[in-house]
Amino acid sequence: MNPYIPTKKPRYVIIDYRANEEIINYLKRLNIEPIKTIKCDDLQEPVNGHPDMVIHPIDYGTFVVAPNVYDYYRNVLEDKSIKVIKGGKTLSRNYPKDIAYNVARIGRYAVHNLQHTDQVLKYYLEEADIEFIHVNQGYTKCSTAAVSENKALTSDVLIHEKLKSYNIDCMYINPEVVCLEGYNYGFIGGCAGLISERIFLSTGKILDKNILNTLKKFIQSAGYIYDEASNGQIIDLGSLIPII
Repeated sequence: MNPYIPTKKPRYVIIDYRANEEIINYLKRLNIEPIKTIKCDDLQEPVNGHPDMVIHPIDYGTFVVAPNVYDYYRNVLEDKSIKVIKGGKTLSRNYPKDIAYNVARIGRYAVHNLQHTDQVLKYYLEEADIEFIHVNQGYTKCSTAAVSENKALTSDVLIHEKLKSYNIDCMYINPEVVCLEGYNYGFIGGCAGLISERIFLSTGKILDKNILNTLKKFIQSAGYIYDEASNGQIIDLGSLIPII
Protein backbone atom coordinates (compact mmCIF):
# COMPACT_ATOMS: atom_id res chain seq x y z
CA MET A 1 0.00 0.00 0.00
CA ASN A 2 1.23 3.47 -0.91
CA PRO A 3 0.84 5.87 2.04
CA TYR A 4 0.57 8.78 -0.39
CA ILE A 5 -2.64 7.29 -1.84
CA PRO A 6 -5.33 7.75 0.83
CA THR A 7 -8.17 5.24 0.76
CA LYS A 8 -10.40 7.71 2.60
CA LYS A 9 -10.32 11.29 3.81
CA PRO A 10 -7.35 11.77 6.18
CA ARG A 11 -7.85 12.77 9.80
CA TYR A 12 -4.68 14.85 9.71
CA VAL A 13 -2.13 16.16 7.23
CA ILE A 14 1.48 16.99 8.10
CA ILE A 15 2.34 20.27 6.38
CA ASP A 16 5.21 22.79 6.36
CA TYR A 17 4.97 25.21 9.29
CA ARG A 18 5.06 28.10 6.79
CA ALA A 19 1.92 27.09 4.90
CA ASN A 20 -0.28 30.15 4.51
CA GLU A 21 -3.71 30.55 6.08
CA GLU A 22 -5.52 30.05 2.77
CA ILE A 23 -4.06 26.54 2.44
CA ILE A 24 -4.63 25.77 6.13
CA ASN A 25 -8.26 26.90 5.89
CA TYR A 26 -8.81 24.77 2.79
CA LEU A 27 -7.79 21.68 4.76
CA LYS A 28 -9.94 22.67 7.72
CA ARG A 29 -12.98 23.04 5.44
CA LEU A 30 -12.47 19.38 4.52
CA ASN A 31 -12.38 18.58 8.26
CA ILE A 32 -8.70 17.63 7.96
CA GLU A 33 -6.61 18.86 10.86
CA PRO A 34 -3.23 20.30 9.80
CA ILE A 35 -0.19 19.24 11.82
CA LYS A 36 2.53 21.82 11.25
CA THR A 37 6.11 20.68 11.02
CA ILE A 38 8.85 21.82 13.34
CA LYS A 39 11.75 23.78 11.88
CA CYS A 40 14.77 21.55 11.34
CA ASP A 41 17.71 23.91 11.85
CA ASP A 42 20.14 21.39 10.37
CA LEU A 43 18.63 21.81 6.88
CA GLN A 44 18.87 24.76 4.53
CA GLU A 45 16.29 27.43 5.26
CA PRO A 46 14.03 26.98 2.18
CA VAL A 47 13.41 23.30 3.04
CA ASN A 48 13.80 23.31 6.83
CA GLY A 49 10.06 22.81 7.31
CA HIS A 50 9.46 20.34 4.49
CA PRO A 51 7.95 17.14 5.93
CA ASP A 52 9.29 14.95 3.10
CA MET A 53 12.87 15.86 4.08
CA VAL A 54 12.55 14.41 7.59
CA ILE A 55 9.68 11.86 7.45
CA HIS A 56 8.99 8.82 5.32
CA PRO A 57 5.71 6.93 5.82
CA ILE A 58 6.25 3.20 5.31
CA ASP A 59 2.49 2.66 5.34
CA TYR A 60 -0.54 4.38 6.83
CA GLY A 61 0.52 3.64 10.39
CA THR A 62 4.35 3.52 10.45
CA PHE A 63 6.60 6.54 9.93
CA VAL A 64 10.41 6.65 9.90
CA VAL A 65 11.67 10.02 11.14
CA ALA A 66 15.10 11.64 11.06
CA PRO A 67 16.83 11.73 14.49
CA ASN A 68 17.03 15.54 14.20
CA VAL A 69 13.28 15.91 14.83
CA TYR A 70 12.31 12.49 16.15
CA ASP A 71 11.26 13.60 19.64
CA TYR A 72 8.87 16.23 18.27
CA TYR A 73 7.06 13.83 15.92
CA ARG A 74 6.98 11.02 18.46
CA ASN A 75 5.21 13.35 20.87
CA VAL A 76 2.86 14.74 18.23
CA LEU A 77 1.93 11.43 16.60
CA GLU A 78 1.99 8.90 19.43
CA ASP A 79 -1.69 9.49 20.28
CA LYS A 80 -2.77 9.31 16.62
CA SER A 81 -2.19 5.56 16.09
CA ILE A 82 1.13 6.19 14.33
CA LYS A 83 4.22 4.12 15.11
CA VAL A 84 7.20 6.51 14.93
CA ILE A 85 10.59 4.90 14.26
CA LYS A 86 13.87 6.78 14.62
CA GLY A 87 15.95 6.71 11.45
CA GLY A 88 19.64 5.98 11.44
CA LYS A 89 21.00 9.03 9.59
CA THR A 90 21.10 12.44 11.20
CA LEU A 91 20.55 15.02 8.48
CA SER A 92 22.87 17.91 7.82
CA ARG A 93 22.80 20.97 5.65
CA ASN A 94 24.42 20.08 2.35
CA TYR A 95 23.59 17.55 -0.36
CA PRO A 96 23.75 14.53 -0.20
CA LYS A 97 23.61 14.57 3.60
CA ASP A 98 20.08 15.97 3.54
CA ILE A 99 18.32 13.40 1.31
CA ALA A 100 18.22 10.17 3.35
CA TYR A 101 14.43 10.18 3.85
CA ASN A 102 13.30 11.97 0.66
CA VAL A 103 12.17 8.76 -1.07
CA ALA A 104 9.41 8.67 -3.70
CA ARG A 105 6.78 5.93 -3.64
CA ILE A 106 4.99 4.76 -6.77
CA GLY A 107 2.97 1.56 -6.59
CA ARG A 108 5.14 -1.17 -5.09
CA TYR A 109 8.32 0.80 -5.76
CA ALA A 110 10.54 3.11 -3.71
CA VAL A 111 12.52 5.45 -5.96
CA HIS A 112 15.72 7.04 -4.68
CA ASN A 113 19.46 7.42 -4.98
CA LEU A 114 20.06 4.22 -3.04
CA GLN A 115 23.64 5.16 -2.15
CA HIS A 116 22.22 7.70 0.29
CA THR A 117 18.97 6.14 1.55
CA ASP A 118 18.75 5.75 5.31
CA GLN A 119 19.46 2.12 6.24
CA VAL A 120 16.68 1.94 8.84
CA LEU A 121 14.23 3.19 6.23
CA LYS A 122 15.51 0.64 3.69
CA TYR A 123 15.05 -2.15 6.22
CA TYR A 124 11.40 -1.30 6.86
CA LEU A 125 10.67 -0.83 3.16
CA GLU A 126 12.17 -4.26 2.46
CA GLU A 127 10.07 -5.74 5.27
CA ALA A 128 7.01 -4.26 3.53
CA ASP A 129 8.02 -6.00 0.25
CA ILE A 130 8.75 -2.70 -1.47
CA GLU A 131 11.04 -2.92 -4.50
CA PHE A 132 13.75 -0.32 -5.07
CA ILE A 133 14.45 1.72 -8.18
CA HIS A 134 17.79 3.52 -8.18
CA VAL A 135 18.10 6.96 -9.76
CA ASN A 136 20.83 9.57 -9.48
CA GLN A 137 18.42 12.24 -8.23
CA GLY A 138 18.41 12.45 -4.45
CA TYR A 139 15.31 14.58 -3.94
CA THR A 140 12.99 12.01 -5.44
CA LYS A 141 9.94 12.68 -3.27
CA CYS A 142 10.32 16.41 -3.87
CA SER A 143 10.42 15.63 -7.57
CA THR A 144 7.61 13.07 -7.78
CA ALA A 145 3.92 12.72 -6.89
CA ALA A 146 1.90 9.51 -7.05
CA VAL A 147 -1.39 9.87 -8.91
CA SER A 148 -2.41 6.21 -8.64
CA GLU A 149 -0.65 2.89 -8.19
CA ASN A 150 0.61 3.16 -11.77
CA LYS A 151 0.56 6.89 -12.55
CA ALA A 152 2.92 9.63 -11.43
CA LEU A 153 4.00 13.20 -12.01
CA THR A 154 7.65 14.21 -11.93
CA SER A 155 9.75 17.33 -12.43
CA ASP A 156 12.88 15.29 -13.19
CA VAL A 157 13.59 14.19 -16.75
CA LEU A 158 15.64 11.13 -15.76
CA ILE A 159 13.06 9.96 -13.21
CA HIS A 160 10.44 10.35 -15.95
CA GLU A 161 12.46 8.10 -18.25
CA LYS A 162 13.15 5.53 -15.53
CA LEU A 163 9.50 5.26 -14.45
CA LYS A 164 8.38 4.89 -18.06
CA SER A 165 10.83 1.99 -18.40
CA TYR A 166 8.94 0.28 -15.54
CA ASN A 167 5.66 0.74 -17.46
CA ILE A 168 4.50 3.50 -15.10
CA ASP A 169 2.36 6.14 -16.81
CA CYS A 170 4.32 9.27 -16.01
CA MET A 171 3.80 12.93 -16.88
CA TYR A 172 6.70 15.39 -16.82
CA ILE A 173 6.05 18.83 -15.28
CA ASN A 174 8.53 21.64 -15.89
CA PRO A 175 9.77 22.61 -12.39
CA GLU A 176 9.91 26.27 -13.39
CA VAL A 177 6.14 26.55 -12.88
CA VAL A 178 6.63 25.83 -9.14
CA CYS A 179 7.66 28.51 -6.65
CA LEU A 180 10.12 27.78 -3.81
CA GLU A 181 11.44 30.88 -2.08
CA GLY A 182 15.22 30.83 -1.87
CA TYR A 183 15.62 28.75 -5.04
CA ASN A 184 14.93 29.38 -8.72
CA TYR A 185 12.03 26.93 -8.61
CA GLY A 186 10.54 24.03 -6.66
CA PHE A 187 9.32 20.55 -7.62
CA ILE A 188 5.90 19.06 -8.36
CA GLY A 189 6.08 16.37 -5.66
CA GLY A 190 6.44 19.00 -2.98
CA CYS A 191 3.37 20.97 -4.00
CA ALA A 192 0.80 18.45 -5.21
CA GLY A 193 -0.61 15.08 -4.26
CA LEU A 194 -3.66 13.06 -3.31
CA ILE A 195 -5.40 14.57 -0.31
CA SER A 196 -8.32 12.14 -0.15
CA GLU A 197 -9.84 9.18 -1.97
CA ARG A 198 -11.20 11.59 -4.59
CA ILE A 199 -9.14 14.84 -4.64
CA PHE A 200 -5.70 15.52 -6.11
CA LEU A 201 -4.62 18.79 -4.54
CA SER A 202 -2.24 21.50 -5.68
CA THR A 203 -1.06 24.13 -3.21
CA GLY A 204 -1.88 26.85 -5.75
CA LYS A 205 -2.27 27.80 -9.37
CA ILE A 206 -0.14 26.67 -12.30
CA LEU A 207 0.11 29.82 -14.40
CA ASP A 208 1.03 28.03 -17.64
CA LYS A 209 -2.40 27.17 -19.07
CA ASN A 210 -1.12 24.45 -21.41
CA ILE A 211 0.61 22.60 -18.57
CA LEU A 212 -2.43 23.08 -16.33
CA ASN A 213 -4.88 21.69 -18.87
CA THR A 214 -2.69 18.67 -19.63
CA LEU A 215 -2.25 18.04 -15.90
CA LYS A 216 -6.00 18.20 -15.25
CA LYS A 217 -6.67 15.62 -17.97
CA PHE A 218 -3.97 13.35 -16.54
CA ILE A 219 -5.44 13.58 -13.03
CA GLN A 220 -8.96 12.97 -14.32
CA SER A 221 -7.76 9.91 -16.24
CA ALA A 222 -6.82 8.39 -12.87
CA GLY A 223 -10.32 9.03 -11.54
CA TYR A 224 -9.59 12.04 -9.32
CA ILE A 225 -10.77 15.64 -9.12
CA TYR A 226 -8.08 18.29 -9.48
CA ASP A 227 -8.34 21.14 -6.98
CA GLU A 228 -6.27 24.10 -5.77
CA ALA A 229 -5.83 25.01 -2.10
CA SER A 230 -5.07 28.68 -2.76
CA ASN A 231 -5.30 31.42 -5.36
CA GLY A 232 -1.55 32.06 -5.25
CA GLN A 233 1.11 30.49 -7.46
CA ILE A 234 1.74 26.80 -6.81
CA ILE A 235 4.37 26.56 -4.05
CA ASP A 236 6.64 23.73 -2.94
CA LEU A 237 5.90 22.88 0.70
CA GLY A 238 7.72 19.56 0.76
CA SER A 239 4.70 17.30 0.23
CA LEU A 240 1.57 16.87 2.30
CA ILE A 241 1.73 13.67 4.36
CA PRO A 242 -1.78 12.33 5.01
CA ILE A 243 -2.72 10.41 8.16
CA ILE A 244 -5.93 8.45 7.58
